[in-house]
Amino acid sequence: MTSDKSFFDFISNGLPGPELRKDADNAILPARQLAFSRFRALGLPSVKTEEWRYTNIQRFLKDSFSLAQEEGTITAEQLKTVNTRVPQLDSYTAVLVNGRLQTALSKLPAEGKVSISTLSGAANNTQLQLWFDKHPHLQQQPFAALNAALFADGLFIEAGVNASLDKPLHILHIYTTAENAFIQPRHLLVLHKGATLEIVESSVGLNETAIAFVNSVTEIILEENAELWHYNLQSSEKNSRHIYHTSTVQKADSRYHHFNFTLPSAELTRNNLSVALTGSNTETNLHGLYLATDQQHVDNHTFVDHLVPNCNSNELYKGVLLDNSNGVFTGKIHVHQDAQKTNAFQQNNNLLMSEKASINSQPQLEIYADDVKCSHGFTVGRFSEESLFYLRSRGIGEEAAKTLLVNAFAFDITDQVHIPALQDFLSEKIRKYVSGAINN
Repeated sequence: MTSDKSFFDFISNGLPGPELRKDADNAILPARQLAFSRFRALGLPSVKTEEWRYTNIQRFLKDSFSLAQEEGTITAEQLKTVNTRVPQLDSYTAVLVNGRLQTALSKLPAEGKVSISTLSGAANNTQLQLWFDKHPHLQQQPFAALNAALFADGLFIEAGVNASLDKPLHILHIYTTAENAFIQPRHLLVLHKGATLEIVESSVGLNETAIAFVNSVTEIILEENAELWHYNLQSSEKNSRHIYHTSTVQKADSRYHHFNFTLPSAELTRNNLSVALTGSNTETNLHGLYLATDQQHVDNHTFVDHLVPNCNSNELYKGVLLDNSNGVFTGKIHVHQDAQKTNAFQQNNNLLMSEKASINSQPQLEIYADDVKCSHGFTVGRFSEESLFYLRSRGIGEEAAKTLLVNAFAFDITDQVHIPALQDFLSEKIRKYVSGAINN
């Protein structure tokens, strides 16, 4: 697959997707067909495409892949070994293998105001029809269009008016395949007026030889006064490749807190995170921490779209880059002319722990209103030799000292995590990966 034409021919064999071939009357079939037409019109991105200039995606598409999305199975014993399980986390659990819900391995809440079902089973649900592939930021994303056309399944979560759960929902995404596979899960979360949820997502691959190329899309709708705490943990095998799209619509007085933690060691991780603020008095907090080792490539693209007045957004992303890894950060804040009284802040800080590690950062502000408070910034540096000397002079070994400094660097992100078990889990993961990289 070295050209657009050959890739289109390959992808066309999967249209319109296995679930839709079973049900020709599926209500979203026209939308899926339009999405594929949009994908063909957009074409594959290249390094000449501005949003992909630092990520040569075409080199990751040269391998042969199967579009037959294996259902995949894992046992309860295998599930216990998955490295993104949070041991002390008291939560409901939804286990998905290759994007398909495994009810027998899951622990879902009782039926009530929060409904958790499969996306394929909700294809004729009015909420799905209302919101499916409608987010404006997805319209120019070729891989998001491809997902809309070809996805097989995923989760549909709907929280009713003023609904909540008594504990977080942990969604565990597991990818396993016997042959190179192009896997495309899709998820839709709708929080109605006044609803509140805490969701922890973990993504992990179990492959050792075959390549899992995961192209995932999550659409989120927060209605008036809804609040979502959304934690995303990404960890997979070295030969895994992941493109994540998370697109959120916020209505008036809603609050969205998003945390993205990218851990070693998937070969490619691309995160497209976008938020459209369509109602006044919203609050948006975006936190990201990426820890890359070996030759890992991590690319974070964020877009906060201020469309109306009196909204607040705050974004802080931090990167720790070791070995030969490469990081990319592109963050855009767009303040429209009508979005007066906007407060929008963005910061990207990076710590390079190797002379061969690199970072490309592009914080961006596009402001058309005059009564606003906006700022952005970018830093990159190495360890503070003074801090390292201070710790070592007090009997702390070099490995432990560097690990302490990395944890201190990440503290601004991890300290904002409101689930203690998850906070402890992340601190331990950081310690483990940094220590391993130093010893190697």
